[in-house]
Formats: sequence, C-alpha cells, structure tokens
Amino acid sequence: MTTEVSQKPRSDARDNRARILAVARAAFAAEGPGVPIREIARRAQVGAATVYRHFPTKDALLAEVVAEPMALCSAVVEEGLAEADPWRGFCLVTERLMEARALGRGLPGALAARLPYLGAERERSIRLLLRLVRRAKEAGGLRADFVLEDFVLAVTASEGIRAGSPELRAAAVRRFAALMIQSFRADPVPAPLPPAVRLLG
Repeated sequence: MTTEVSQKPRSDARDNRARILAVARAAFAAEGPGVPIREIARRAQVGAATVYRHFPTKDALLAEVVAEPMALCSAVVEEGLAEADPWRGFCLVTERLMEARALGRGLPGALAARLPYLGAERERSIRLLLRLVRRAKEAGGLRADFVLEDFVLAVTASEGIRAGSPELRAAAVRRFAALMIQSFRADPVPAPLPPAVRLLG
C-alpha cells in the first residue's frame, strides 16, 4: 500500500509537468513569451504554485520549452554531416526538420522569432547547418545562390501544413520537402514525387 501511495504523487507530478510544458509551448508559440505564469497554470488546470514547483522562474520554463526541439535540431544536422555524400546529408536534414516542424516537434517559428536568446545550442545548430550547406555546395549538389534564409523559409512554411490526421500531415510534408529539395538542387532533375495528399475539402 505504501508503495502505491508513494508512486501516485510521482506519477501525478510527471503528468502535471508534461501538461504544463505542452500548454506553455502552445501559448508561447501563439502569443509570445509574455504569457503570464498564472495563465499557463489556468490552461494546464493546475495552480500557479505547481508551475513554480517545477519551474522556479519563467526563464526556466522557457528554457525547458525550447531545449528539446533545439537538441533535436542539432542531432539531425549532425546526422546530416555524418553522411558521406554532402548532398544526401543536406536532403536528410531538410526532410527531417520540415517534418519535425510540421508535426509540432520542432521549435515553432513564431516562438523563435520572439525570443532574442536561445542559447549556445541554437548558435551551434546554425554553425553546423552552415557547414553542411558549404559542403553541399562544394560537392556540386546545392545551387550556388542558396542562402540559409531559403532553408529557414522552407522549414517555417511546413508548419502551416494542415491535414485530417498526423499521418496525412506527414505525407503532405514529405511531398512538400521533395519539391523544396528539387528547387534547391544545383542541376534540377525532375524526379517522381511522393503521392499527393488531399488537403482541400
């Protein structure tokens, strides 16, 4: 009995923390980091004290909100750099990060634009991505006039893809990514696209 009682509070605490993070991620993405902690608590259906117990300051909550997507971004770019073929590595990164943003696993563009700081992890990701872009250009796969803002535009645009289910949304972003990758190629060669997904009613 003691074990059951002691495990339930820990389980409740984990659930509360996860709910607070989910609510904060959505609120900060839509409205910016100015959303009050009390409002985060209300939407998460917990007390403000519960939020502060998990995250002593708003900065601590913001840092946790951005930590996972930033780590994902770095890991994906590192995987792309590890590819022997720089163009293939660039394609992998483009596909993975567009899909992550579309499915809500990446850092929302609206939040990134409102946060003047995202720490060393963000700067590291940018440096790695610039290295990958340089290698893909030197290998002749990536068009010479490509700039990082083109990549940001494609990844950000994928956030706006809407579909009837996560599976359809993932399929739609795969096709969109294929279109973007073909447009980024130095010598575009038409290739079969993934199947189209019905998005209009």
